[in-house]
Amino acid sequence: MNKFFLEIITPEKTFYRGEVESINIPALGGACTVMAGHQPMVFATEPGVIRITENGKTREAFMSEGFVEVRPDETIAFSQAVEWPEDINERRAEEAKERAEEQLRRNRSAAEYRLNRQALQRAFARLRVKHHNYMDQN
Repeated sequence: MNKFFLEIITPEKTFYRGEVESINIPALGGACTVMAGHQPMVFATEPGVIRITENGKTREAFMSEGFVEVRPDETIAFSQAVEWPEDINERRAEEAKERAEEQLRRNRSAAEYRLNRQALQRAFARLRVKHHNYMDQN
């Protein structure tokens, strides 16, 4: 299978850098799978699960909002946060989920609703990655 260069960057670090076969990224409006030779494009991401396939093996991670630039031979993703399952603090994600759910119940304005909905989406995505990875190891 053909490969392409992938780099995933957060404000704190370069999360990933290397040759991959494909990446599936949560995009606004639905997930987007990128493979070598993909048509050039730029798109926004939303919190969710990314799947990176390298040497025939797929690994999942949490990815927050950001954007991706795709070229035929390389893809660069910029995100607020990206975490491997083993780096996710489950207790903190549960607490963030509970806070966001409480704030959504209060729903004071459309802007607050959107912010709280995004916080809840991030928490659910982190927990989904953490639990999915845990189940694969057992």
